Amino acid sequence: MTRQRHEPRFDDSDDAPPEGDLPAPARPPFGLGRFAVRAAAAAAVITVLSLYARETIRTNPPVPQREAEQPLAVAFVPAAALPVRPAVPLSESGPRLRLDAAEGIEVTRVEPARVNAATSQREASLSRGDFDAIEEAHLRVTLTQGTTADPAPSLFVTLARRAADGPGLSVTRTGERGRMASKFGAVETLETVLAGRMSRTCTGFVSLEAAPARLEGWLCAPLGQPPEPRALACALDALALDGHADPATEAVFREADVRRDTGCRGPSEASATGEALAEKSGQTGSIAALRRTPTKK
Repeated sequence: MTRQRHEPRFDDSDDAPPEGDLPAPARPPFGLGRFAVRAAAAAAVITVLSLYARETIRTNPPVPQREAEQPLAVAFVPAAALPVRPAVPLSESGPRLRLDAAEGIEVTRVEPARVNAATSQREASLSRGDFDAIEEAHLRVTLTQGTTADPAPSLFVTLARRAADGPGLSVTRTGERGRMASKFGAVETLETVLAGRMSRTCTGFVSLEAAPARLEGWLCAPLGQPPEPRALACALDALALDGHADPATEAVFREADVRRDTGCRGPSEASATGEALAEKSGQTGSIAALRRTPTKK
């Protein structure tokens, strides 16, 4: 008996999608050519970015980070510690300053003439009384002969330099400014506190109408009190030259003596004037001699 073999038959209708559904689009095969194109494009982009970064670093190199810089501490330097160029002393025969009919217990010290190393001008200084003796009045005045092309410094700068040069003092505070009249003309004043081993309230001054000469310095009253303007005017009224100076400076003092204040003359100077008149008239009598304070040179 012969068996017949039947081959299975598949009906295409079984695989057909249901009615109303569209068949999905077939994906194209992923070929090697397409992969090569994408790889080449990515490599080109990386190359361009690398070249751009290299050029940027070459033209604008990065600044290396530094450690935080510590701020420099600037210490306060008082006026007395400022360096002052030393003056060059002149011969002993140079012009000096003196005080006419200076009475009292204060000792007058006259310094020899010298040349200022910074300005090349001749200077002469005089001081009366001890700054550290609070019970004494203290006067210091400096005469500068001639002028320079540079403008004159302010009174504050002048006082700071003069205080540091010689006395070794410093200007710690300033107060009211003013102006007063003297035999040398107008004088600018400035209330000043000077400090050394002790502090004293003084009046700094500088002449304004004595050119080509220039007078500057300070006056301190006893017991730490500020001096009266009248006391400063009389201190300048007694100032005179001792020795020969240049013709212009001698003319300044000669004209100033004509404008002296008679109210500033003490009894000693009045006695000297009376003695001179008595000698001229041939009279005799006991007239008090002129009493001067000791002067150290």
